[in-house]
Amino acid sequence: MKSRNPYELLRTKEIIAILDGDTDYGTYEFEDGTSIKVAMPYLSGTTICEVAKLFGLPIQYSNMSRWQYFDELIEYCLQKKIFSNLLTYLFAKERFSKVLSGYSFNEINTAYNHIISIVKDKINGILLFGGNELAIVGNQYVIRAIDSQISIQVPMIKTIDREYIKSISSRAMDDVEQHNFDSAITKSRTLLEEVFCYVIEKRKENPSENGDMIRLFKQVKSLYNMHTDQNTDRRINTLLSGLHSIVVAIAEMRNKDSDAHGVGANRISIDEYHARLFVNSAMTMADFILSVEIKANSNI
Repeated sequence: MKSRNPYELLRTKEIIAILDGDTDYGTYEFEDGTSIKVAMPYLSGTTICEVAKLFGLPIQYSNMSRWQYFDELIEYCLQKKIFSNLLTYLFAKERFSKVLSGYSFNEINTAYNHIISIVKDKINGILLFGGNELAIVGNQYVIRAIDSQISIQVPMIKTIDREYIKSISSRAMDDVEQHNFDSAITKSRTLLEEVFCYVIEKRKENPSENGDMIRLFKQVKSLYNMHTDQNTDRRINTLLSGLHSIVVAIAEMRNKDSDAHGVGANRISIDEYHARLFVNSAMTMADFILSVEIKANSNI
């Protein structure tokens, strides 16, 4: 008898309702008296379709229910054996940027960890009687038999292409239009980090330190020989040397002015045209790095 994929255990309406944000477990209150729901981020039908495209499934938004879209995405990820990647994506702190924007660094981390702990515990309450659990192994979320040991190393996102870059950039620009500059900055910074990690993994290497933009860029430059040289036109070399400045600026802006770190002493205010420049710079940089990877690896 063929063994059942353990991730199929999550393919129930009860658990899907948790993962797509339909089910909440009360509220979490901050010190200033404000509160948020203890729940996964709410995923609209359109958002689920966008997530599906990110993982390689081109779902067109029509008139299906959100549960149907999500179930189709689960089925696809089960077939491609990338369901752990989907879980890791859904539980990532970046997904909570809308509800946690505006709070301090410590408040964001505390609230995020509280929500994840509650949600994971509720899912495990459903899985318990089958002898399985949702666990965190490294940076990945996996389903495993209770008390078993699993070691995995897989990329969070299987494929990054220009359509993905355009999609994220478009969503970031939508945030700019709505004056949600914090979210736009976070999306842009995350896009660059994902592209860096992706092209590094395409060289069959592990990212030096996920989250450190400057180290990741240095690794990309080394792996793809992106150093200026005398045989390259001076104007091209000038452009290439400017890439480092872009990465440094984006990395520092994320630390000082994004929704990942909330309001602090070093936080600065930006105008809409600054936010547009930020998003467009990140998109241009991401597209260029992807082009470098495509050219280099097509010659292997």
